[in-house]
This record gives sequence, C-alpha cells and structure tokens, in this order.
Amino acid sequence: MDDAITSSAHAWLTDFFDDATKKEIQHLIKNDPEELKERFYKDLEFGTGGMRGVMGVGTNRINKYTLGKNTQGLSNYLKKTYTDTDVRVVIAYDCRHNSDTLAKTVANVFAANGIKVYLFSELRTTPELSFAVRHLGCHAGIVLTASHNPPEYNGYKVYWADGGQIVPPQDGEIIAEIDSLSFEDIKFNADESLIQHIDKEVDEAFFKASVENGSFNAKGKDDFKIVFTSLHGTSITAIPEVLKRAGYNNVTIIEEQAKPDGGFPTVKSPNPEEPEALAMAMAKAEEIGADMVVGTDPDSDRLGIAVRNLEGKMELLNGNQTMVLMTKFLLDRYKEKGFKGNEFIASTIVSTPMVEQMAKAYGVEYKTALTGFKWIGKMIKDFPNSKFIGGGEESFGYMVGDFVRDKDAVTATLLACEAASNAKAEGGSFYEELINCFVQFGFYKEKLISLTKKGISGAEEIKQMLKDFKENPVESVQGSKLLWIEDYNTSIAKNVQTGEEKNIDLPKSNVLIYETEDGTRIAARPSGTEPKVKFYISTNAKLDRAEDFKSVNSQLDTKIDGILSELNL
Repeated sequence: MDDAITSSAHAWLTDFFDDATKKEIQHLIKNDPEELKERFYKDLEFGTGGMRGVMGVGTNRINKYTLGKNTQGLSNYLKKTYTDTDVRVVIAYDCRHNSDTLAKTVANVFAANGIKVYLFSELRTTPELSFAVRHLGCHAGIVLTASHNPPEYNGYKVYWADGGQIVPPQDGEIIAEIDSLSFEDIKFNADESLIQHIDKEVDEAFFKASVENGSFNAKGKDDFKIVFTSLHGTSITAIPEVLKRAGYNNVTIIEEQAKPDGGFPTVKSPNPEEPEALAMAMAKAEEIGADMVVGTDPDSDRLGIAVRNLEGKMELLNGNQTMVLMTKFLLDRYKEKGFKGNEFIASTIVSTPMVEQMAKAYGVEYKTALTGFKWIGKMIKDFPNSKFIGGGEESFGYMVGDFVRDKDAVTATLLACEAASNAKAEGGSFYEELINCFVQFGFYKEKLISLTKKGISGAEEIKQMLKDFKENPVESVQGSKLLWIEDYNTSIAKNVQTGEEKNIDLPKSNVLIYETEDGTRIAARPSGTEPKVKFYISTNAKLDRAEDFKSVNSQLDTKIDGILSELNL
C-alpha cells in the first residue's frame, strides 16, 4: 500500500471524525486494502458540473467531511470577496439518497461561518436553484445532485451571484482556498438562526417566469397529448404545474415513476439520453395515442423527447435534434417580432454544427463554448448588451432566455410542447419540422460513443486512449482526407494539409477534434463528471427535398457505422 494513501486513511481515525466513519475505515484497513486505495488515492475534484462522486467515507468519496471542507473553503472565499455586506446563499437538493441530510450539513457549515442560508424545505429542481440565486439576491447557491449518474453517486454544484455555475478564474481560487484547509478546519456547529427554510414563494416566482419565457401562445393545446415521466426525480415538483399553467391539460403522468426515489427502482439508469429509461412512457404513449413523451433526469436539467416519426411510431430524438427544433422555434418567434441586431444563440464544440448554420440563415450571432452549460451562462454575463435567445448542447440540455443560467428541463419542456403543438395544429409535426430543418440548413447527423472506465486503472486507460487519439491521428475518415486537428489543450487548430495554424479563443480543455474535407467531425474528451471517455461523431449530407429523407438518413447511418468500425469504437 502506498504510504501517502495509508497516511491519508489514518488521518481519518482521529477524534474529529465520527465513530461510524472511523469504524468503517478500520474495517477497510484490515479487510479490503484495494477498496481503501480507491477511496483515498486522490481528492474529489471539480469538473464540468461541479464535484460528483460515489458516496462513502474517504477523500475520494462524497460525504459530510468532503462536502464540509468544500463548504468551509467556499465560506472563507465568500467572506473575503464580500467584505462589506452580509453574505447570503441558497441551497437545494434532489431525490438522491442522503441529499437532504448532506444539504443540511452544507447549510450548517455556512451558518457556522456567519452566512445567511436559504434552504429549500423539500427537494427542488436545479433550474429553480439557479433562478433562486438571483431572485433572493444571494451571493452563491449550492445544489446537492449527481444529475443522471447511477444511484450510488451524489454531488455538489456551486453557483455564483449571476445564477450561473462558477467558472475560471473563480473556480481555481475557490479550489485553492479549499486545498489550504485541513478537515479539522471545518466548522459544523451551526447558528440555526441563520438558516431559513423556503418553498412556495420561490416556487410561485419560478413557475411564473418559466411560463413567461417558455410560452408563445401556441395553437392546438387542447388536441395535444403529452406523456410525462420524472424518472423518480425532482421535475414532478415543477413540470406538471408549469404545463398546466401554460394551458396543457392533456398530460398523462407515469405514476410508477412519479414518486421521488434515489434508488430509481424502475430504470437501470435515470438518464433520458437512454431509450430504456423512457420505455414505460413510450409504451403508455403508444397505448393512448400521445403526440409526445417527455422524460427528465433526477435534478431536472436534462430532458429527453420522443415524438411520432414518419411511420407514426414513437421515436426518441437525440439532444442535437431537440436543440435544433427548439432553437428554430425561438428564432421564428423573434423574427416575427423583428430582430434588434444584438441577439445570439449558443452551443458547444461537441454539438451539431447545424446550429451555426441556423444562426447564419437568420442573421443572428452564434457563440460556441466548451462542453458544460457553465460556459453558456458565462456568455450571458460577459456580453450584457447582447440578448441570449436560447441554446443547448448535445447531452439533452437546453436553456431558454437568461432567467435561469443553467440547462433547464422545466422551461425547455414547455418550449418543446409549444413547438410540437403548433406544428400539429398547422398540419405538420415535430418530426416533419426536423426534416424541414435538414432541407433548409443541411442534414447533420450525430452519434455519441461513451465508454465507462472505473477506478484507478480506468482513469489510466482513459488517459492512454486520449493520448493515442492525439499522437496517432487518422489520415482520412470514410475516404475523406483529414483537414483540421483542433487541440483544445494547446489552443491550436492546425490545417494538416497546408500547415496553417489558428488560435482557439476558448479556455484550455482536454478535447481533440478531427475535421475532414467533407465536414465530418470526430471529437474525443473525458467526461468531467463520470469515469467515462466520450467520442462524438458528426456527419452531414445535402438534403434537397423532404421526400429524400429516408434514403439520405440511411446513407448517413451507414457512414457513421463505417466511422465507428474504422476507429474500433
């Protein structure tokens, strides 16, 4: 056993730590050194979505001490940053095991440091937390969630006064503050007078804002049937009410999945990106002849949407497709009112290039960001004179306007229903609108390959895969020669045919993208929140008319299969 790991584990046997923690560590030292190594070989770190990990004792786990240390560091940073005012924070939590008790632990540490805390009395969605930061005039916000990760995970996302997640250089400064502390520096003894429970008043304001931002007087609401599942998560507290207030009364809720439950008993994974998670809702939609299925992840920031395809069968759209359709609907509404010239839409470097083509067609600005909605939130803060219309990313996240500064499945669900209901009332469908977009802006089709590699060995395997991908670039992809290599670690994009180099004006990130002469793009990156390495494939073709959709779609499917075979994925 490594001396550093042994020393780190034994440090948790002092009187500062509770008896249950010490007992479990003593058991691991005696009986399970490999598990002890997994728990103490590193400290949990902030990634693209905050800090996320498996619950349990140890420095590499989510527990009262790792969250307490983070909160102590954040408390110190807040008090140094805001020296002339009483600091205020708001805390929410999702349905996961221990989220409520961990949220109270976090609240206690803030209150022990003299910081005013608004704590939601029950579970609430992540978008409502983002909204609440600005609504309550807070300096920071915390949500206890592990998003769509498996049941054994939990996490901790930090938001700043603008309602967006923390970004550089602030995140680095907070991490430095945390790293300067020992666990014994944590103050757990709360001043309970500083903790105020909140619920209905903030709910009401959030529901009202969601309807105002996501409703566009769509036609045909009475004739539009929706099946909704919260997948045992928090969206049950918001989406049914928002849909009702917007005039959607034909909503069937999957009752077997409506009760919040951190064990997610009816699904293998509470991730709406996976068709299996929406199987129960899809079956109900077929049974009752519904027009749309909507499913959300546990903290209600991602949404999966299924609609009827050309054969009349329910089909789960991917995140790129729903993003395109929602953005197109918003752009049309803004166009009707008249563009003022300062509007922009946004997406990420691994999402479909089709969004940029849409921006060009409508004459609005397109901004691109690294993966993670914190970067889109940062755009809104960095460009206060510009108007953010909407934007999203391929991983089933979307944000409508700027009243929430993170991906928001509540308002996005309403927006998707508005677009689909309106299309049906005008004699078309959501799916046909997608095909029309392919004709107008180019037929782009994407595929995500996500490989899970757990533990110490998994981390090394991911590192090696990305190293090989960088050091052994392909010469061509499906017969199309490699043209550009974009290396976000070095911030250099290089034309491999001419030697031309361009600077990438984004923060450095562990992402590498190949682009070929025909516009095929292949991106590789490690997940910032899970033990995964992800490969994003984007292909495109010209679609002259909607009647050719099936044949061109088949051609792109064949091309993607060929790419996966070439890359051994």
